[in-house]
Amino acid sequence: MTSVEQAMEVHRLAVAGREAVIARDLGRRLSRVLLPRSRFSDVADIARSTLTLGPDASAFYHLGWAESSTGHPRAALISYERALHLYREAGARADEAATLNNIGHVHDNLGDRQRAVEYFRRALPISRQAGDQVGESAALNNLGRVHDSVGDRRQALAYYERALTLCREMGQRTGEAVALSNIGHVHDNLGDRQPALDHFLQALPIFRDIGDRVGEAVTLSNLGRVYHSMDESQRAMEYFMHALRILREAGHRANEAVTLSNIGSVLHSWGDRPAALACYRQALAIQRDVGDRAAESVTRFNIASIHRAAGNLDEAVAELEHVVELDRQVNHPDLESDTTVLEQVRRERDTGR
Repeated sequence: MTSVEQAMEVHRLAVAGREAVIARDLGRRLSRVLLPRSRFSDVADIARSTLTLGPDASAFYHLGWAESSTGHPRAALISYERALHLYREAGARADEAATLNNIGHVHDNLGDRQRAVEYFRRALPISRQAGDQVGESAALNNLGRVHDSVGDRRQALAYYERALTLCREMGQRTGEAVALSNIGHVHDNLGDRQPALDHFLQALPIFRDIGDRVGEAVTLSNLGRVYHSMDESQRAMEYFMHALRILREAGHRANEAVTLSNIGSVLHSWGDRPAALACYRQALAIQRDVGDRAAESVTRFNIASIHRAAGNLDEAVAELEHVVELDRQVNHPDLESDTTVLEQVRRERDTGR
């Protein structure tokens, strides 16, 4: 039995014996070890059993993290709000900021960019006032991510560079890897392929060193995306398949859906439309289940592209109508261009009749 397994058994016994102080302390320390290893199910079990002894801010916080990471955003928001209330009552400012950051992250994943920004901006000054540089770097990374998602790449890059500098100054390797990966993502979106690869390849060994399996998988998927855009599709597929295996093991459904969609894109480029469509539909089912409307919009657009290429214009129009509606809901930067495509396909369909 490993030391972690031993600690989990001690925690179980503490809960059974109604030893609240021991159970809460051990649950907190265990969650901090297990979350970077993507053991979300174990974290959720530990938090729920701890909460049988009464309300506990840390247990609610870690439960929210596990729920968010396994595709249950609404449940995560409830857990985080309970943690936030308890942290505020206790005057735990750094923990309050961390919870605000995570609530913002859930709203961002749900496509509510404005609300996400509100939470991140509330977290940033609290972290600074509390002298919490880890929380400050997280808020900067999160603000950068939102700006990136709405197409404001240069502002995103500015936030990420500030986060990277701060993380390196304090030797915070997780934040450094996240910032490097985020910077790579911006360069990829700007079409700067080599800087994107350079930053992803710097992030990858850090994620591996710290045992962050989800971070590793997301970076592998990002590398695959860059290689696919460089017409190295076989290499891209290898990265995507590696990422998919890790994400399924970790139970990280939102990123599993993204990777399935990436695999679908490669298969489509190879001319295998049925296999591509199957991947997209797997991704779509997960995205609808977890409530990721922004990602659902992208996947539906890809499905529409396959239908359009096959001459199934009614199906293509139906998917694109969903895309445009989702774009409106999440204030997606591609709303105008997607609307234009919808109008084009409608004309193609009507002309052919």
